[in-house]
Amino acid sequence: MAVTASGMFITTHIDIFDTTQLAIDYDLETHKIAMFTNAITPNFTAAGDTAYAVAPYNANEVSGAGYTAGGNVLTSTAFTESPAGTIMYDAADTQWASSTITNARCSLCYADALAGNNALFLHNFTADFSTVNGLFLIQWAAGGLWTWDLTP
Repeated sequence: MAVTASGMFITTHIDIFDTTQLAIDYDLETHKIAMFTNAITPNFTAAGDTAYAVAPYNANEVSGAGYTAGGNVLTSTAFTESPAGTIMYDAADTQWASSTITNARCSLCYADALAGNNALFLHNFTADFSTVNGLFLIQWAAGGLWTWDLTP
């Protein structure tokens, strides 16, 4: 078991666009970022692997002082065309101040406003990171949390 890649959860996004019409509003500032250890194995295509608090996201969430189970709310969310021909989803950097967190390997973004806590995407940190009464900061890259190229 291990986190080996970042990705978007395919079933969730199919349900947004198909007749299911899953009501995901990416601009809604209730989506959360929760962190997990390397003891999980994400499956971006599995129908059952699509929600916070559902296997594998029902165990191995990081814990410690300054971290609350369920994670932090994303703020300052925005969509832009950047670069031309792409849609970029961005938000303010996410942080846990004065935290003691051990072995955070990835972050799961999920739709906390929906009863199903639908998983949206996961970022692999590519290594384990920890804090001891310090700042745990996720700085989103220049490309935002994700970018879709609509004109390949």
